[in-house]
Amino acid sequence: MYLGVNIDHIAVLREARKVADPDPLDALSICKRAGADQITIHLREDRRHMQDMDAKNIIALSTLPVNLECATEPSMIDIACELRPHRVTLVPEKREEVTTEGGLAVTGEQPKLKEAIKRLHAQEIEVSLFIDPTLEAVKASLDLGVEWIEFHTGKYANVYAMLYTNLSKTHHTIPEL
Repeated sequence: MYLGVNIDHIAVLREARKVADPDPLDALSICKRAGADQITIHLREDRRHMQDMDAKNIIALSTLPVNLECATEPSMIDIACELRPHRVTLVPEKREEVTTEGGLAVTGEQPKLKEAIKRLHAQEIEVSLFIDPTLEAVKASLDLGVEWIEFHTGKYANVYAMLYTNLSKTHHTIPEL
């Protein structure tokens, strides 16, 4: 089993404070000393957290493999191919989401995914897909020839919250499980 540490929230804090501190780059040595096997960052199209310079510096300076999460948009694949992280995890991205609310539609976006995967593989970048935990999505990912998959587990987390908290007894219930 391997430990990958997502350091996005350091950039979230920095961007919320509108200052240059904390710097996500500072997390690299801390993560390595703590036993991490991989660093994960998400470069969003809207750059609301990580910025291009963050991604460039982290990928260039990390002694651990870097997993770059990004959308399947050609402009994002261009950046990934230029930066050449160890791995790219393709994720769905909607600007109105606070956090990713589901996995990629791997059966519905095959041509777009195939092109992105082909371009990344041409740069010798491993590819992972962020998918819903369904057999159909796993099979489609296998057919696409990716090296890794990551499951979106939000629904499971929401069920736990509904079962083991008072959420179900309030008007703040989660409408869709």
